Amino acid sequence: MKKFIIIFLVLILTVTLTACSNEKPASTLDKDTLVVGMELAYPPFEMTDKDGNPSGISVDLAKALGEYLGKNIRIENMAYQGLIPSLKTGKIDLIISSMTITDERLESIDFSNPYCRAYLSVLANKDSNIESIDDLNKKGKKVAVKKGTTGHIYASENLKNAEVMVFDKQGICVLEVTQGKADAFIYDQMTIYKNWKMNENKTTAILKPFQEEFEHWGIGMRKENDKLRKSVNEFLKEYKNQGGFDKLANKYLKEQKETFEKLNIPFFF
Repeated sequence: MKKFIIIFLVLILTVTLTACSNEKPASTLDKDTLVVGMELAYPPFEMTDKDGNPSGISVDLAKALGEYLGKNIRIENMAYQGLIPSLKTGKIDLIISSMTITDERLESIDFSNPYCRAYLSVLANKDSNIESIDDLNKKGKKVAVKKGTTGHIYASENLKNAEVMVFDKQGICVLEVTQGKADAFIYDQMTIYKNWKMNENKTTAILKPFQEEFEHWGIGMRKENDKLRKSVNEFLKEYKNQGGFDKLANKYLKEQKETFEKLNIPFFF
Protein backbone atom coordinates (compact mmCIF):
# COMPACT_ATOMS: atom_id res chain seq x y z
CA MET A 1 0.00 0.00 0.00
CA LYS A 2 2.83 2.36 0.94
CA LYS A 3 4.58 1.57 -2.33
CA PHE A 4 1.39 2.30 -4.27
CA ILE A 5 0.99 5.71 -2.57
CA ILE A 6 4.57 6.66 -3.44
CA ILE A 7 4.08 5.69 -7.09
CA PHE A 8 0.80 7.63 -7.19
CA LEU A 9 2.46 10.77 -5.77
CA VAL A 10 5.32 10.48 -8.27
CA LEU A 11 2.83 10.28 -11.13
CA ILE A 12 0.97 13.36 -9.90
CA LEU A 13 4.23 15.31 -9.56
CA THR A 14 5.34 14.26 -13.06
CA VAL A 15 2.04 15.34 -14.63
CA THR A 16 2.17 18.67 -12.78
CA LEU A 17 5.73 19.43 -13.85
CA THR A 18 4.98 18.49 -17.45
CA ALA A 19 1.95 20.76 -17.52
CA CYS A 20 3.97 23.64 -16.10
CA SER A 21 6.78 23.13 -18.60
CA ASN A 22 4.29 23.21 -21.48
CA GLU A 23 2.80 26.51 -20.39
CA LYS A 24 3.82 29.35 -22.68
CA PRO A 25 5.38 32.40 -21.04
CA ALA A 26 3.14 35.42 -20.63
CA SER A 27 2.90 37.56 -23.74
CA THR A 28 4.79 40.84 -23.73
CA LEU A 29 1.48 42.48 -24.54
CA ASP A 30 0.21 41.42 -21.09
CA LYS A 31 2.56 43.93 -19.47
CA ASP A 32 1.39 47.43 -18.54
CA THR A 33 4.76 48.98 -19.38
CA LEU A 34 6.96 48.08 -22.33
CA VAL A 35 10.68 48.75 -21.99
CA VAL A 36 12.22 49.98 -25.23
CA GLY A 37 15.99 49.78 -25.60
CA MET A 38 17.97 52.28 -27.64
CA GLU A 39 21.34 54.00 -27.59
CA LEU A 40 20.67 57.71 -27.15
CA ALA A 41 23.75 58.73 -29.10
CA TYR A 42 22.50 58.91 -32.68
CA PRO A 43 20.76 62.22 -33.34
CA PRO A 44 18.24 62.98 -34.65
CA PHE A 45 16.98 59.39 -34.33
CA GLU A 46 18.04 58.62 -30.76
CA MET A 47 19.28 61.43 -28.52
CA THR A 48 18.56 63.49 -25.40
CA ASP A 49 17.12 67.00 -25.15
CA LYS A 50 18.63 69.93 -23.24
CA ASP A 51 17.21 68.52 -20.00
CA GLY A 52 18.66 65.06 -20.57
CA ASN A 53 15.35 63.43 -21.51
CA PRO A 54 15.09 60.89 -24.36
CA SER A 55 14.29 62.60 -27.65
CA GLY A 56 14.34 62.02 -31.38
CA ILE A 57 12.62 60.09 -34.14
CA SER A 58 12.85 56.68 -32.46
CA VAL A 59 11.58 58.10 -29.17
CA ASP A 60 8.56 59.66 -30.86
CA LEU A 61 7.96 56.39 -32.71
CA ALA A 62 8.14 54.40 -29.46
CA LYS A 63 5.66 56.72 -27.76
CA ALA A 64 3.26 56.48 -30.70
CA LEU A 65 3.52 52.68 -30.54
CA GLY A 66 2.72 52.80 -26.82
CA GLU A 67 -0.38 54.90 -27.46
CA TYR A 68 -1.50 52.49 -30.19
CA LEU A 69 -1.07 49.46 -27.91
CA GLY A 70 -2.44 51.22 -24.83
CA LYS A 71 0.84 50.68 -22.96
CA ASN A 72 3.22 52.84 -20.98
CA ILE A 73 6.64 53.17 -22.58
CA ARG A 74 9.94 53.36 -20.70
CA ILE A 75 13.11 54.12 -22.64
CA GLU A 76 16.22 52.23 -21.53
CA ASN A 77 19.44 53.86 -22.75
CA MET A 78 22.30 51.42 -23.33
CA ALA A 79 25.30 50.72 -25.54
CA TYR A 80 24.33 49.58 -29.03
CA GLN A 81 26.13 46.25 -28.78
CA GLY A 82 24.21 45.48 -25.59
CA LEU A 83 20.74 45.86 -27.11
CA ILE A 84 20.28 42.34 -28.49
CA PRO A 85 21.67 40.57 -25.37
CA SER A 86 19.37 42.72 -23.20
CA LEU A 87 16.39 41.84 -25.38
CA LYS A 88 17.12 38.11 -25.25
CA THR A 89 17.46 38.13 -21.44
CA GLY A 90 14.24 40.09 -20.96
CA LYS A 91 15.80 43.30 -19.66
CA ILE A 92 14.04 45.14 -22.48
CA ASP A 93 10.96 44.23 -24.54
CA LEU A 94 11.70 45.97 -27.83
CA ILE A 95 14.60 47.52 -29.71
CA ILE A 96 13.91 50.76 -31.58
CA SER A 97 17.39 52.05 -32.30
CA SER A 98 17.92 52.46 -36.05
CA MET A 99 18.80 48.77 -36.21
CA THR A 100 19.32 47.15 -39.59
CA ILE A 101 17.63 43.82 -40.25
CA THR A 102 20.36 41.31 -41.09
CA ASP A 103 20.43 37.53 -41.51
CA GLU A 104 22.85 37.25 -38.60
CA ARG A 105 20.56 39.17 -36.25
CA LEU A 106 17.53 37.20 -37.43
CA GLU A 107 19.19 34.08 -36.06
CA SER A 108 18.72 35.33 -32.51
CA ILE A 109 15.81 37.81 -32.58
CA ASP A 110 12.78 38.73 -34.67
CA PHE A 111 12.06 42.00 -36.41
CA SER A 112 8.97 43.89 -37.42
CA ASN A 113 8.32 44.72 -41.04
CA PRO A 114 10.78 47.38 -42.25
CA TYR A 115 9.87 50.97 -41.39
CA CYS A 116 12.90 52.72 -42.83
CA ARG A 117 15.51 52.21 -45.55
CA ALA A 118 19.10 53.32 -45.35
CA TYR A 119 22.30 53.24 -47.33
CA LEU A 120 25.86 53.36 -46.13
CA SER A 121 27.94 56.36 -47.16
CA VAL A 122 31.40 57.78 -46.55
CA LEU A 123 32.77 60.72 -44.61
CA ALA A 124 36.29 61.29 -45.95
CA ASN A 125 39.10 63.54 -44.87
CA LYS A 126 39.53 66.28 -47.48
CA ASP A 127 43.23 65.52 -47.89
CA SER A 128 42.73 61.77 -48.37
CA ASN A 129 41.76 62.03 -52.07
CA ILE A 130 38.87 59.62 -51.54
CA GLU A 131 36.23 59.90 -54.27
CA SER A 132 34.55 56.50 -54.05
CA ILE A 133 34.35 53.42 -51.85
CA ASP A 134 36.85 51.69 -54.15
CA ASP A 135 39.50 54.25 -53.20
CA LEU A 136 39.38 52.92 -49.65
CA ASN A 137 40.14 49.34 -50.54
CA LYS A 138 43.84 49.95 -50.86
CA LYS A 139 46.87 49.19 -48.74
CA GLY A 140 47.69 52.04 -46.37
CA LYS A 141 44.14 53.37 -46.19
CA LYS A 142 42.55 53.57 -42.74
CA VAL A 143 38.80 53.22 -42.29
CA ALA A 144 37.03 54.10 -39.04
CA VAL A 145 33.87 52.15 -38.13
CA LYS A 146 31.60 51.94 -35.12
CA LYS A 147 31.65 48.51 -33.47
CA GLY A 148 28.73 46.22 -34.31
CA THR A 149 27.23 48.41 -37.03
CA THR A 150 26.61 47.49 -40.65
CA GLY A 151 29.43 49.85 -41.57
CA HIS A 152 31.72 47.67 -39.46
CA ILE A 153 30.40 44.53 -41.18
CA TYR A 154 30.75 46.04 -44.66
CA ALA A 155 34.32 47.21 -44.10
CA SER A 156 35.38 43.85 -42.65
CA GLU A 157 33.93 41.92 -45.59
CA ASN A 158 34.71 44.24 -48.50
CA LEU A 159 37.73 46.38 -47.66
CA LYS A 160 40.28 43.62 -47.16
CA ASN A 161 43.22 45.77 -48.23
CA ALA A 162 42.49 48.65 -45.85
CA GLU A 163 43.13 48.90 -42.12
CA VAL A 164 39.75 48.82 -40.36
CA MET A 165 39.80 50.84 -37.13
CA VAL A 166 36.98 49.83 -34.76
CA PHE A 167 35.63 52.23 -32.14
CA ASP A 168 32.76 52.14 -29.64
CA LYS A 169 31.47 55.64 -30.33
CA GLN A 170 30.39 57.38 -33.51
CA GLY A 171 31.93 60.65 -32.34
CA ILE A 172 35.37 59.08 -32.05
CA CYS A 173 35.13 57.83 -35.64
CA VAL A 174 34.34 61.34 -36.86
CA LEU A 175 37.18 62.79 -34.79
CA GLU A 176 39.64 60.31 -36.32
CA VAL A 177 38.67 61.56 -39.78
CA THR A 178 38.73 65.28 -38.97
CA GLN A 179 42.16 64.90 -37.35
CA GLY A 180 43.50 62.95 -40.32
CA LYS A 181 44.14 59.78 -38.32
CA ALA A 182 41.65 57.90 -40.52
CA ASP A 183 40.98 58.42 -44.21
CA ALA A 184 37.25 57.82 -43.90
CA PHE A 185 34.33 56.79 -41.72
CA ILE A 186 31.59 54.47 -43.04
CA TYR A 187 28.11 54.95 -41.60
CA ASP A 188 24.58 55.75 -42.73
CA GLN A 189 23.84 58.70 -45.00
CA MET A 190 22.07 60.82 -42.41
CA THR A 191 24.93 60.72 -39.94
CA ILE A 192 27.52 61.30 -42.64
CA TYR A 193 25.56 64.30 -43.94
CA LYS A 194 25.24 65.83 -40.48
CA ASN A 195 28.93 65.44 -39.64
CA TRP A 196 30.00 66.72 -43.05
CA LYS A 197 27.94 69.90 -42.53
CA MET A 198 29.61 70.34 -39.14
CA ASN A 199 33.10 69.83 -40.59
CA GLU A 200 32.93 71.07 -44.19
CA ASN A 201 36.40 72.61 -44.00
CA LYS A 202 38.00 69.25 -43.09
CA THR A 203 35.79 66.59 -44.66
CA THR A 204 33.89 65.63 -47.78
CA ALA A 205 30.80 63.42 -47.99
CA ILE A 206 30.16 60.65 -50.50
CA LEU A 207 26.41 60.32 -50.10
CA LYS A 208 25.46 58.37 -53.21
CA PRO A 209 24.85 54.68 -52.39
CA PHE A 210 27.61 52.18 -53.16
CA GLN A 211 25.69 49.08 -52.07
CA GLU A 212 23.64 47.05 -54.53
CA GLU A 213 20.72 46.95 -52.12
CA PHE A 214 19.66 49.35 -49.40
CA GLU A 215 19.34 48.34 -45.77
CA HIS A 216 16.08 48.05 -43.87
CA TRP A 217 15.56 49.10 -40.28
CA GLY A 218 13.08 47.23 -38.10
CA ILE A 219 11.82 47.03 -34.53
CA GLY A 220 13.50 44.15 -32.71
CA MET A 221 11.69 41.73 -30.42
CA ARG A 222 12.19 38.29 -28.92
CA LYS A 223 11.46 35.24 -31.03
CA GLU A 224 8.14 33.38 -30.78
CA ASN A 225 6.30 36.56 -29.81
CA ASP A 226 3.92 36.43 -32.75
CA LYS A 227 1.13 38.38 -31.10
CA LEU A 228 3.41 41.33 -30.38
CA ARG A 229 4.96 41.22 -33.84
CA LYS A 230 1.54 41.28 -35.48
CA SER A 231 0.45 44.25 -33.38
CA VAL A 232 3.66 46.17 -34.09
CA ASN A 233 3.29 45.56 -37.84
CA GLU A 234 -0.31 46.75 -37.74
CA PHE A 235 0.83 49.90 -35.95
CA LEU A 236 3.58 50.61 -38.49
CA LYS A 237 1.16 50.24 -41.39
CA GLU A 238 -1.41 52.55 -39.83
CA TYR A 239 1.23 55.06 -38.71
CA LYS A 240 2.59 55.31 -42.26
CA ASN A 241 -0.87 55.57 -43.84
CA GLN A 242 -1.74 58.43 -41.49
CA GLY A 243 1.40 60.35 -42.43
CA GLY A 244 3.29 59.69 -39.21
CA PHE A 245 6.67 59.20 -40.88
CA ASP A 246 6.20 62.31 -43.03
CA LYS A 247 5.62 64.31 -39.85
CA LEU A 248 8.78 62.87 -38.28
CA ALA A 249 10.78 63.79 -41.39
CA ASN A 250 9.46 67.35 -41.40
CA LYS A 251 10.13 67.71 -37.68
CA TYR A 252 13.66 66.32 -37.54
CA LEU A 253 15.00 65.96 -41.09
CA LYS A 254 13.59 68.74 -43.25
CA GLU A 255 16.95 70.04 -44.49
CA GLN A 256 18.28 66.56 -45.18
CA LYS A 257 15.14 65.55 -47.06
CA GLU A 258 15.40 68.59 -49.34
CA THR A 259 19.11 67.93 -49.97
CA PHE A 260 18.52 64.26 -50.79
CA GLU A 261 15.77 65.19 -53.23
CA LYS A 262 18.12 67.63 -55.01
CA LEU A 263 20.81 64.94 -55.27
CA ASN A 264 18.21 62.39 -56.43
CA ILE A 265 19.10 60.10 -53.54
CA PRO A 266 16.36 57.90 -51.97
CA PHE A 267 15.17 59.23 -48.63
CA PHE A 268 14.80 57.21 -45.43
CA PHE A 269 11.01 56.99 -45.19
